[in-house]
Amino acid sequence: MSRRRFDVCNGDADGLCAVVQWRLHDPAPATLVTGLKREIALLERVPAGDGDEVLVCDLSMARNRAALDEILARGARVRYFDHHAVDEIPRHPGLEARIDLSSGTCTSLLVDRFLTGERGDARFRAWAAVGAWGDNMDPAAERLADAIGLPREARERLRALGVAINYNAYGDAESDLLIPPAELFRLMLRHADPLDFAAREPIADRIAERRERDLARAASLPFLWDGPTGRVLVLPDEAWARRVSGTLANALASEAPGRAHAVFTRRSDGTLWASVRAPLAAPNGADALCRQFGGAGRAAAGGIERMAPEDLGRFVEALAAMRWG
Repeated sequence: MSRRRFDVCNGDADGLCAVVQWRLHDPAPATLVTGLKREIALLERVPAGDGDEVLVCDLSMARNRAALDEILARGARVRYFDHHAVDEIPRHPGLEARIDLSSGTCTSLLVDRFLTGERGDARFRAWAAVGAWGDNMDPAAERLADAIGLPREARERLRALGVAINYNAYGDAESDLLIPPAELFRLMLRHADPLDFAAREPIADRIAERRERDLARAASLPFLWDGPTGRVLVLPDEAWARRVSGTLANALASEAPGRAHAVFTRRSDGTLWASVRAPLAAPNGADALCRQFGGAGRAAAGGIERMAPEDLGRFVEALAAMRWG
């Protein structure tokens, strides 16, 4: 049996841009496994076996540990790039894990670090900057843009592109999105330079336009809690709200960098999901807060997939009591 390759990633900007960098560097045929922002347990969909290769980008190893162990036991080789909290990284000859939990990095930057530092390939660094901007890592993205020598106009275009790609990943179903992440990935992969993608693919502007409309609707809603250390907003069970939740959380964090933010969205089953951001001025603790309510994430940003509405008050109390940083 011939060797198979699988690329597995989150469908947001960081995940897609990480794999785009890799496949532009190594243009081998591979089966892409991705999904919505909330679809994290993706490794269980990968039928890799003896001799196969699996690239994993921007997926919590903690959430995928059982499936990872099974894939390794079947004889596949796994290269894993990620920045989400994990208690233990397994030791296995088939696993190459590059995990960095620093609050100032993301998966696209980890792939860039590997390709430029160990492979000597700096051709696709602009895609790493797009992923960083999409993941709300503006200082890190700007430092990379400095290293590349990007002019200001190009930076603004790529920042807007990263934010748009990230926005497109949010929803309860693909019908909430303008384009499925897998289709968006195939369009991205056509362009070694993300500026070419932004200029030549109409989908980039279409996503950005829809994002602006959704943000305008969210701006009219009052906060559930507006305190000295944070703000909490609850969005309705509507497609536009499901799309805008993560982008809105990032926008609010940038607007008030000294405060934490949580954007909840009502689901059709009556539960809530949340996008949580630690203060940009002290980007640590979001994952710890989310874990108290069954969620997960990384130091600067986390999420809760399902929370009972009656726990909202307890969540606000926990957020207010957090000592960020």
